Amino acid sequence: MMEINFSPIIAGCMNWGAWQANFTTAQMADLMQTCVNNGITTFDHADIYGGYTTEAEFGAAFAQSGIARDAIQLISKCGIQHTVGSRPNKVKHYDYSKNYIIWSAENSLKNLKTEYLDLLLLHRPSPLMQPDEIAEAVEKLKSSGKIRSFGVSNFTNSQTDLIRSRTKVDVNQIEFSATAYTPMLDGSLDYMQVNNIKPMAWSPVGSVFKHDTPQTQRLNKLLIDLVAKYERPADVILFAWIMQHPAGIIPVSGSIKAERLINQMKAKDLRLDLEDWFAIWTESMGEKVP
Repeated sequence: MMEINFSPIIAGCMNWGAWQANFTTAQMADLMQTCVNNGITTFDHADIYGGYTTEAEFGAAFAQSGIARDAIQLISKCGIQHTVGSRPNKVKHYDYSKNYIIWSAENSLKNLKTEYLDLLLLHRPSPLMQPDEIAEAVEKLKSSGKIRSFGVSNFTNSQTDLIRSRTKVDVNQIEFSATAYTPMLDGSLDYMQVNNIKPMAWSPVGSVFKHDTPQTQRLNKLLIDLVAKYERPADVILFAWIMQHPAGIIPVSGSIKAERLINQMKAKDLRLDLEDWFAIWTESMGEKVP
């Protein structure tokens, strides 16, 4: 992989537009600037966000912000043909044809007002993926300078191997958190370490604050003590738990609040005591570790 220094925490832009925050151009530019000022220089997109509208809104804000292109890293994902937005799709499906991947990447470049993506990801695996065709698209985008690195998202090890048999895979963006910890048990994170694939974690706080279940009740009770001990907010502790894994996982924050994003960056300097790290896993499972 071309040496790309992604920031320790990535700003996920899924909810910056129509799907939640509905930021104005000025608000989006301000949040971008706040992120950059606080060391969050990587921004995660997908073409489908906001019903295919958020990338263009971000691009307008980026142009207005005055932020230098080489000061940030832009990620986008392609492949999901959604029924939301302006596209005439009758059913949600995946398209990984060579022409579609190239068109989608170029469309993201136009919308984001940039000449290249630091990273392009295949958003979700499709049973109809043709690895040769994907590889041809990736190599063409790389050779023309339109993408600097390539990866996948939500792929299993075998699906990743299928793509890796034809072209280099640098990243896999997966769901991983204290409440969704399966990747550290099913071999996924081991596989990524062995094959020099950088893991990124979406939904890094999991369901801790979203759902009232026995699992989240146990975790929230423990977090009260950990917040007092480490003098950090609960989400920062949950980020630190992820970042302590030796695979070098980068959390993708879904927050739309500047203060929270700034706080979450403090996780990079927080190392949990060994027993506290295992206590979080224990309370998530509801039993002692195996």
